Parts: sequence; C-alpha cells; structure tokens
Amino acid sequence: MNKFIFVSGGVCSSLGKGVAASSLGALLEGRGLNVRMVKCDPYINVDAGTMSPYQHGEVYVTDDGAETDLDLGNYARFTSGALSRANSITTGQVYESVIRKEREGRYLGRCVQVIPHITDEIKSRILAVAKEDTDTDVVIVEIGGTVGDIESIPFLEAARQLIHESGKINALSVHLTLIPDVAGGELKTKPTQHSVKAMQEQGIQPDVLICRAPIMLDEPTRRKIALFTNVESDAVFSSYDVDTTIYEIPLIFFKQKLDQVVLKKMGVESRHADLDSWSSMMERFAARKGTVRIGIVGKYMDLHDAYKSVYEALFHAGLEGGVAVELVKIDSSRLEEAEAEESLLGIGAPEGRIDGILVPGGFGQRGINGMVKASTWARTNKIPYFGICLGMQIMVIDWGRHVLGWEDADSTEFNHETRHPVISLLEEQVDVTNYGGTMRLGKSESVAEPGTRLFAAYQVRNIFERHRHRYEFSNTYRKEMTESGLRIGALTPDRSLVECVEWPDHPWGLGVQFHPEFKSKPTAASPLFRDFIAAVRDRKQLQG
Repeated sequence: MNKFIFVSGGVCSSLGKGVAASSLGALLEGRGLNVRMVKCDPYINVDAGTMSPYQHGEVYVTDDGAETDLDLGNYARFTSGALSRANSITTGQVYESVIRKEREGRYLGRCVQVIPHITDEIKSRILAVAKEDTDTDVVIVEIGGTVGDIESIPFLEAARQLIHESGKINALSVHLTLIPDVAGGELKTKPTQHSVKAMQEQGIQPDVLICRAPIMLDEPTRRKIALFTNVESDAVFSSYDVDTTIYEIPLIFFKQKLDQVVLKKMGVESRHADLDSWSSMMERFAARKGTVRIGIVGKYMDLHDAYKSVYEALFHAGLEGGVAVELVKIDSSRLEEAEAEESLLGIGAPEGRIDGILVPGGFGQRGINGMVKASTWARTNKIPYFGICLGMQIMVIDWGRHVLGWEDADSTEFNHETRHPVISLLEEQVDVTNYGGTMRLGKSESVAEPGTRLFAAYQVRNIFERHRHRYEFSNTYRKEMTESGLRIGALTPDRSLVECVEWPDHPWGLGVQFHPEFKSKPTAASPLFRDFIAAVRDRKQLQG
C-alpha cells in the first residue's frame, strides 16, 4: 500500500512549507524510497498560467505543459520523482470537473455537495498520482494556504478522510507552524498551540510538527510544545534560519532524525541513508572563491519569486563554477531612462561593474526598450549575455535595430504597426483570444547546430527543454539576419522554428526560446547556466 504524508501550515503563509515538504522528500529518497510530490492550491484559478507574477510568483512549467505553482519547482530541485499536470491540484480544477460531471448527469440527479463530491474529486486526484507509477512508495501532499483559511477546508477534509481510510500507519500529518521571537530571544509557542488546535478542529491530529523559528529549539521548548499539542516530543523539529542556503535544510532535518521518525511512524523498515550528493553540494558551497555580479534585467523585479527558477539556476551554476553569484536586479523600465544606463549597468564603475547580463522571460510591452538597451550594451561591450525566451527575442530586436539598421524592428506583441516584425505570432496563434494554456507549452525538441555554444553546453544535438511562449523568430527575416552575422544555434527538428541565436565574435552571447532554468538542480546545474557563469568567471579573472 502507498504511504501518504500531508504537509499543512499554520499561523501565517510563507513559512517554507514547500521547502520543508521537498526536503522531507529528499530525505526519503535518500533512504531508497520512491517519492511523488503533489501540491493542492486553494485558489479558484484553474492553474497559475494567467496569474500576475507580482501576485503569485513565477509559473513553473512541467514537461506535459502544465502551468503550475512555483512550489513544483522546489519539488523538482529537491527530488527526482516525475512531475506533471497531475501533481498540481487546484480548487478551480476540482470544481470545474465536478460541475462538468453534474452537467453530464453522472451524479444521477443527486444534490452535488462539498462532501462527498468535492472531497471525493480531491481524493481521486491524489490517489491517481499514487497509482500512476507502481513503484511509488510515498506521496507527499502539500496543502496550500494555512489552517483556518476557508479555501483550504475541502483539502483538509479530504486529507482527514484519506488518513482515516488508509490508517495512521499509512497516512501521516506533518504540520508546519511559526515560533516567533517577540522579545529579543524569547520564543513564543502559543501560535503553534493555536495552530494545532485549529487542525484538531478539522479532525486531524498532527503526527509531526516542524517549527519555523529563528534558532534551534531547545529541549524544554520542544517538550512544552509536545505537551500542549499532543505530539510526541521526538516528533517536534526545528526549521531554523540558515545563513547558507535552503539546500542545507535536508541535512539539517537529517541531523534531527526527521526521516527516522517518519519511517518509524509509517512502519517502514529503516534503511541506510545516502545523502552524499547533498553533502558534496554543501562542500562545493563552502569552497566557492570570488563573486560574479549578474545583472537580471527584467519586468517583475519587486518580487523575488517572480524569477525564482532563474535565480536558483544561477546559484546552481555558481556551485559548479566555484564562485558566488550576486544578483543585481535591474528594472528594465528604469533602464529606459537615458541617464539610468551608467548607474544601473555599472559602466565606468569597476567596484559596481556588472560582469554578465541575463534577460529572462516575460510578457507585455512595459520595459522592452530597457531590455534592448541592455542587450546592445552587452553585445557592443563584449559582456557575457544570456537571453531566455523573451531575452532571446530581445537579442533579435536589438540585432534588427542596431546591426541591420531597421529602427522600428520589433515584435508584433509590442508594435502591430512595425514594418520589420522580426518577432511575430505563429500562424495558428493569430486568432487566439483565450489565453489560458494556449501557448507553446511543455517539453519540446530542439536540434543544436554543430560548432555552436549551445552544442558545446549540452554535448548532444537533440535537446529537450520546456517552452512557454506565443511569439517566435520570424522566418521572413532569417536570411538577412544570418547573412549579417547572427548565428542560428538551434532549430526545431523540421527546421521551421528558430530555437537559439548566438552573437558572433563575442565571449558568450546566447539566447534560447526555451526555459532551461526549470530543469536545473543544486546537484546538477543546467548546462547553459553552467557555461554562462563559467564564461562570466573566466572573463572577470582575465581582466583581473
């Protein structure tokens, strides 16, 4: 029988449920178990695809083209289990399915209610993940929001039912709470007590508590929490602030024996733990020498999570390259101001110099000319440049405007009237008005051209990465672009679409239409991010 672990949160959001759930998954994988991760999101949106990055952070894309919550990115970076559309469950999906079944008459005229119809739909989706792969041992289900939120109640009720139906040895509740420091070193356990009480009111007695606190909890505090929450003291764990990296958290939990307690409670025979990859990763972290400053020129700079996977992939690349990566967040809208260029890009200021430029994905016209300015500066000053999705399209617009002399070169996304639409819609996208899930999404094949930096990074011609875009390099201008020096680094297998462009006679200027950040891990950096940071490091060392 499959084992289920339900991870919930209390007191407030942003405590790190996703990282805690992912770390537990990493520990169980280290014990030789096959783990699948599921995220239950209480929002009524069907998926995260049409949400503002400012409100919800980045959209993480799976191989099958699902636009999901960014927590699936954490799952992918910490664990190796397959992730697909099935691993992201939202209230919108659940109600949409139930209403469709009701319209089809599949409930035989019965009154459709939250219990049992909505909870049954939630349970069936969780069980489907468990049954999808016969080798699955444990399914870790993270329930979004906090206990007490009205939106989360159906998911908590579904968890309660599954725990009851599966039996305590086959289904556990792991609850993450806050232990605040309100008086300069005096930790308060009352919020945790109230949070567990709220869980009990939902019919769920937590088996394990993970307490988010500024410091490691001492034994008296753990015993106090255990006494007031009906949780065994050896099942109360500390998730304390770290000054290294979130990727140390699996090792921190391992030292506290979180995995041993969970295995015991699930009746799983204890087995040897292999965490060598995590230990060696932390050794590389400690061994880094020097720092490279990467300017991220984007549209959504006020929220760190808006480019979460990009930032993490840069960190991973720094681990492999032996350097720390300092992120310099540059709002492309500000860069459009003429006087902003020197101060933001560090021109003429060695102590604040940007060592490399990365332009990530995005949608809409705001800040586009600032991105073009960054591309032009990186190209003409031989600064390593990495363009992702929109960032590649920016390279093409820059080339059209400043190399071929087409001053109005643009994308039809930003300027329908341009005489030189070097980026344009695919023919089948022209009449699309329903934007949810209608882009080129998910895993797609690109064929790298021999002798390119792209081929050098992957060392294979056939590359499989994930896409999320609607506009493409216009083939109308392919001949003029290439004849003027712009290099095509990859095409689709039928050679109909451009997947990568590279600058000639440049230390490292490359843009791709896909999103390599989604497959990067702390134990295995994305090849393109690795080579980008290596090029930045080498150039900086040569310059002294």
